[in-house]
Amino acid sequence: MAQCVSRVELSVSCQRLLDRDVGSKSDPLCVLLQDVGGRQWAELDRTERIKNCQNPEFSKKLVVDYYFEKVQKLKFGVYDIDNKSPDLNDDDYLGGIECTLGQVVSSSVFTRPLELKEGKPAGKGTITISAEEIKDTRVVYLEIEARNLDKKDFLGKSDPFLELYKQGDAGMWQLVYRSEVVIKNNLNPCWRRFSVPLQTFCGADFNKPIKVQCADHDSDGSHDLIGIFETNLAQLQKAGDGSPVEYECIHPEKKQKKKSYKNSGIIRIKSCKIETDYSFLDYIMGGCQINFTVGIDFTGSNGDPKSPDSLHYISPDGINEYLIAIWSVGSVVQDYDTDKLFPAFGFGAQVPPSWQVSHEFALNFNPSNPYCQGIQGIVDAYRQILPQIRLYGPTNFSPIINHVARFAAHSAQQGTASQYFILLIITDGEITDLDQTRQAIVNASKLPMSIIIVGVGKADFKAMEFLDGDNGILKSLTGEPAARDIVQFVPFQQFKNAPREALSQMVLAEVPKQLVSYYKLQGWPPVKLPETKKM
Repeated sequence: MAQCVSRVELSVSCQRLLDRDVGSKSDPLCVLLQDVGGRQWAELDRTERIKNCQNPEFSKKLVVDYYFEKVQKLKFGVYDIDNKSPDLNDDDYLGGIECTLGQVVSSSVFTRPLELKEGKPAGKGTITISAEEIKDTRVVYLEIEARNLDKKDFLGKSDPFLELYKQGDAGMWQLVYRSEVVIKNNLNPCWRRFSVPLQTFCGADFNKPIKVQCADHDSDGSHDLIGIFETNLAQLQKAGDGSPVEYECIHPEKKQKKKSYKNSGIIRIKSCKIETDYSFLDYIMGGCQINFTVGIDFTGSNGDPKSPDSLHYISPDGINEYLIAIWSVGSVVQDYDTDKLFPAFGFGAQVPPSWQVSHEFALNFNPSNPYCQGIQGIVDAYRQILPQIRLYGPTNFSPIINHVARFAAHSAQQGTASQYFILLIITDGEITDLDQTRQAIVNASKLPMSIIIVGVGKADFKAMEFLDGDNGILKSLTGEPAARDIVQFVPFQQFKNAPREALSQMVLAEVPKQLVSYYKLQGWPPVKLPETKKM
């Protein structure tokens, strides 16, 4: 296991971006990708989108784990976003750069010209990145509202939003948060509760000056200042328990011009709390076990295992796509499971002795003890069972998802962050019980589990991409949304010629976030708290 030295937070701004929109300026967003081997890039993080802006300063920081002993190749891509889809393939590319994390970390400020492709500059556009190590995992949670704000719009009321800045060492103000919710036509807005890491907010210095700016949002990017005030975290912390802290929102020019000027409204801090955020490593080092289960698709659409064009055909060198997927993912996950006993199931085949179709049969034919010893045990069981079953159908995912969910539900009743479940489903993609599977995933999203689907072969995987939920929240047939995104789908085809670790890195990229999001939702700390966080 590579040892993560620390987490690094990257602040990104751009200058003189290309203008791709007719009649208005571009709406930029910056995405951060990491080379996972074989020139395959996996997305690590992305900023917010800023409307109508050619010189954006992004408030969302990009967070990346820094490994001293790895050359971490990064790619920053800036896109003009004109739709709601998270897929960037249909958006205009405004330029990007490739560099290593080491280069960024070792420069106090890293500025480079943007390129549309190697050697082709993106006009005069540049990107500036600065890195800061995240040493403190505490988070500031704020609830803010305002009263009697100045009316800025000629026809309607104002559309107010907030920006918070911290004062840097050289006296410069650095943006730390921009409220994403623009409250339309409201002079008495109440913004949604939001959080900013303490390190980002004030460098963990409770007396560092903080500037709060309230402005009226205009869709063309020419926002009008309503007013500002300065404070610090020590002052903000006095808010809470029904007694807010109030500040006058002052417009400096109006104050100078008018003697009778009082303020441009009152901003009230309803509550300011500091809580600890735990990382994936905090939970793992704190004793959380990851339980790994495999489900293998033995439906007829895979083709006869004896035929070389079957997806289950084992080549003379002893492999096929199913086996590579098991090895790639299993070899990483097994490090987090102490007993190395993994339940492995098949679905969609006729099974002896009755030759009934089964949608969850133990690969070792032992339903009371379906555990295989290590990843090699799963591989051995798979090879032994192939000649003994008849591939059939239909392709039902829900029974095996519900099977693992029962164990996850039992573990969740303990009320501790001690067990997390990963289900790897390897399939050729022709799913039959889509509605039941949607319901099973929505139910499982409330449990300590993640589902990884690896699609083998060349089938149409639209249903799998739908289950992944990347294009909006997955909902059950009755309209119930998933509590969190727990499905990661990866088509094996993309990784056929890449090194094996590329598949596992892509497949497992979401799991740490998913595990942390579950325990955060429950409010459960690690079983054993790290020494530095016992507060």
